[in-house]
Amino acid sequence: MTGSASTPEAGSDERFAKYVLPEIEVLLRVARTLTPHHADAEDLVQDTLVRAYRGIERFDGAHPRAWLLTILRNTQINRTRRRRPELLDDPDRTMATEAGTADESQGVESLVVGATFDAVVEDAFKALPDAFRRAVELVDIDGLSYAEAAHVLGVPTGTIMSRLHRARRRIRQRLAAAGLAPRSTR
Repeated sequence: MTGSASTPEAGSDERFAKYVLPEIEVLLRVARTLTPHHADAEDLVQDTLVRAYRGIERFDGAHPRAWLLTILRNTQINRTRRRRPELLDDPDRTMATEAGTADESQGVESLVVGATFDAVVEDAFKALPDAFRRAVELVDIDGLSYAEAAHVLGVPTGTIMSRLHRARRRIRQRLAAAGLAPRSTR
């Protein structure tokens, strides 16, 4: 057989271009929530793309994002099992970066309040249980729908909704305790 468009390999390339390539940005955003380093996220997406290419002929064409996110999640689970988790994080790195990016046209008060607000939100976010934090990352930061986030985490959609509600409430409580948000009447 010659290299015509009717060969199985050509069909795989077309299916890959149709179903997988449009989802790369979503995969990268989700991978960034699953790994602490940008390079690791890129490696995770690359491994996911390789696995997707190998299995594209078995894919039925329905729900490509869900299919790819499943591959991504399973790839990350396998990678985590094979290596030790990071022992140390640098919690001051983010604050040091933010301190150097202040806009001089803002008033001093807004800079201080903004930095305080950001610090309280970051601390509250870091204090969340892992399940709550991952739900917030996927939905509020990465912009996934509840259903997509549920699929990534392998939980029901209602669980995502509940985790988000509880996580947001905890962050609001921390802001209110710091005097940066109105206190809840509940």
